[in-house]
Amino acid sequence: MRRLWTPAWIARHVAMVVLAVGFLGLGWWQISRATAGNSLSWGYAVEWPIFAGFVVYVWWREVKLARRRAEEADAPPADPAAEPARAVTTGSRPAVRRPVRVSRVPAAEDAVEDTDLTAYNHYLSWLNANPGARPGDYPG
Repeated sequence: MRRLWTPAWIARHVAMVVLAVGFLGLGWWQISRATAGNSLSWGYAVEWPIFAGFVVYVWWREVKLARRRAEEADAPPADPAAEPARAVTTGSRPAVRRPVRVSRVPAAEDAVEDTDLTAYNHYLSWLNANPGARPGDYPG
């Protein structure tokens, strides 16, 4: 829990409280405008508390994530020989490993030629050779 009282976390806690209270205050303001006859304010009166709830949700998720990381950092290192082999991960992403060489097999020579693809490639090469031309100028 000490890690949640660093200057950066105190700023996050204060920001969460300020934003949540501010959004709820704006929701209350919209309710007062809506009761005064502004019908558009009913939508905003619902929207601002949802924003406040989202701020609280993101803050709570970040607190849980920070506590989980702190528990993982404080846990004693596990004996690698005792654990079964599994993918090495860093957080929730797989770790970067050396690339695996894969032998390439050449394509079969008797493959059926795609005439549409050949025509499109010819059109693209013509456009590349004639940079000022418009597509309507293509002779093919």
